[in-house]
Amino acid sequence: MGLASATAANFSPLISAAAAAITTRPRSSLRRHLHFLPGSPSSPLLRSPFLFRKKMQFLSSEINYRECSHKVSCNLFKVEDDINDEACELVNGMELSIGDGVDTIRAYLFKAVKNNNGIGILLLSDIFGFEDSSTRDFAYRVACNGYNVLVPDLFRGDPWGKDRPKSMFEQWIKKQEANRIVKDIATAAKWMADELLAAGISKKLGIIGFCYGGGRVVDVLSEDQGSCFSTGVSFYGTRIDPSIASNVKVPVLFISGDDDPLCSVDVLKDLEKRIGQGSKVITFEGRGHSFAHRPNSPEEDEDAEQAFAIMRNWLNDGLV
Repeated sequence: MGLASATAANFSPLISAAAAAITTRPRSSLRRHLHFLPGSPSSPLLRSPFLFRKKMQFLSSEINYRECSHKVSCNLFKVEDDINDEACELVNGMELSIGDGVDTIRAYLFKAVKNNNGIGILLLSDIFGFEDSSTRDFAYRVACNGYNVLVPDLFRGDPWGKDRPKSMFEQWIKKQEANRIVKDIATAAKWMADELLAAGISKKLGIIGFCYGGGRVVDVLSEDQGSCFSTGVSFYGTRIDPSIASNVKVPVLFISGDDDPLCSVDVLKDLEKRIGQGSKVITFEGRGHSFAHRPNSPEEDEDAEQAFAIMRNWLNDGLV
């Protein structure tokens, strides 16, 4: 196939359509990279300790984009897959309570053990929340590359459930107050920044988000204006307000499929221009919503691996 077209279906503001599509999609069994092992109760690092150990090799350690059957449109974006997946052996996981009183939020922290680079990443989930297996799998893989990845509970224990009636989605999303979510994200970011500072590390943070969380990446960076975060990655973000994009002071990588009715390529290219700072838009031909962290076929899994490699190199260039 040729390079992906920049034309996509018109952006739909109805997230209920996304919920309807996602809740009917079968769970993929292609990318289960981890299993749980009992940890040491005496460990001072973990409140509820366990270890994640990779149980299968990634599909490819080197990706040649000229040989791939599915091409990506990346504006001549150079891809170098020079980080060895096998360098990761162990990742620690722990659940946290962050904040005080009514502002307390739950979060999950993944910490690289063998090759920790001391850099923090805030990962914002889709509507299915921070306990969702696909989100935690992705966070684990990011941590495998040396990062400390914090996944906050954006929905205060009330994520959208796949078994809920689709007719209830709008009612549910209205209960998720935007101001409260922004405040919770700020609380999580401050906690991680304080932890890095306490450890004697002055590096800034990165931020990643999927779907609903991908849209919040732009919100957070527009408020932050470069004070805390050095770069961002938004996977098929929804409910993005382009008018605030000019307030973003750091580069953002946008990754999406060109057949995603919830994330228009035209909107992403507009965001790229408004933000500047070296931002990039990467589109995958024929891919719809959530393909990068919820692949449903061998073909989607291959593209998900490519998307991960692109994101990984972006973070490496911007943070390491």
